[in-house]
Amino acid sequence: MTDHKTIKDHQAAERPVEKCMRMGPGALSDAELLAVIIRSGTKNETAVELSERILGLSGARYGLSALHHLSLPELRKLPGIGQVKAVQLQCLAEISRRMAKDAPSPGISMREPSLIARHFMEDMRHKEREELRVVFFDSRAQYIHDAVLFQGTVNSSLVSPREIFLEALRYQAVFLCLLHNHPSGSCRPSDEDIRFTERVREAGEMLSIRLVDHIIIAGKNWFSFREQRLL
Repeated sequence: MTDHKTIKDHQAAERPVEKCMRMGPGALSDAELLAVIIRSGTKNETAVELSERILGLSGARYGLSALHHLSLPELRKLPGIGQVKAVQLQCLAEISRRMAKDAPSPGISMREPSLIARHFMEDMRHKEREELRVVFFDSRAQYIHDAVLFQGTVNSSLVSPREIFLEALRYQAVFLCLLHNHPSGSCRPSDEDIRFTERVREAGEMLSIRLVDHIIIAGKNWFSFREQRLL
């Protein structure tokens, strides 16, 4: 006799696998989709019930996106989640991120803030800490390179434009775009964001490397300094 409740312990109409076969994966709830992956629960709860607890671990971030915010130690604290299942769940989150990023895109254009924001959104919107990424363009406005140059609070006292422009000179960039994320969920720039942007713009003018935009990403929302005429 097994010590863990499995998907088979549900009534036939409620089993996620059978439900998927009858109605398609779109009919399954987030917890049911996850239950198909983890397969078994614990002695006292089904795979679906365990999945519901996993998805609720991140509080306000309830749902499948919560997987992006759960570490291996946090997952392994749950009864019924061993090392292998914890790794499987983290790999599932990474697969979803890469699939979203690999969606067809017309490419990066420094003249289209929306294209830049969408291209980097999946890499940045799930971060727990702020990170500053810089995108470099050549004299024809073609994408050259991008790099994460800072992780932590992005402000003018901690982040020096020096590192940004050393990287720009390394790639012989003529234009650059700043991006950073707001884990708080609000994409509105702070006063410090505005001051930092002005410092970078001024430094760029001295080196003839133009700052074309600063884009702030928060969840699926974004804010462009260029579109809001702050640059």
